[in-house]
Amino acid sequence: MNIGIFIYPEAEVLDFSGPFEVFSTASRLCDGNKAFTVFLIAEHNAVVSARAGYKVLPDYSVEDHPLLDVLVISGRVHTTEMENKVVTDWIKGQAHSVKLIATVCTGVFLLAQAVQSLSCKVTTHWEDIPDLRNMFSRLNVVDGVRWVDEGNIVSSGGISAGIDMSLHLVSRLHSEELAAKTAHQMEFAWTKNT
Repeated sequence: MNIGIFIYPEAEVLDFSGPFEVFSTASRLCDGNKAFTVFLIAEHNAVVSARAGYKVLPDYSVEDHPLLDVLVISGRVHTTEMENKVVTDWIKGQAHSVKLIATVCTGVFLLAQAVQSLSCKVTTHWEDIPDLRNMFSRLNVVDGVRWVDEGNIVSSGGISAGIDMSLHLVSRLHSEELAAKTAHQMEFAWTKNT
């Protein structure tokens, strides 16, 4: 199963690193039966300067990545990426082909901008909930939860909540047992409730 994590300038480091660690660890624990192939995707095949100058080299660009089963969209403090038509068009296209889209933190802003018909229950970082409600009134924005699962759309609160959400996705896409083993391997106290 191909898991593509979309990153962009100023992306919050744990928003993409946390899910990457979850899926790569889960795959490593599958006794040689690789469950997930996880990789980073950016607009271009060039180094991305994430939050606080953290430099990341994506595996693929939006033009040359393998077919995805799951797209994870990371977040960041500013949502100026919402004005990038190349990115929003790409996300819109992926929404029609992937099995599932997950967002971490303010990544949900990008998804809502790209998929104007999106109307479901979502969440984001507590600090950004008022803006999300004001900008996208068609969404049912939930406060006080780590993540929300709406079938083919799964969203999480900020930063570390993306790890909880990703462990949930491992349990959903593979097994509860693998998700629990992954959390234990990562020495992470997995919050299972939504």
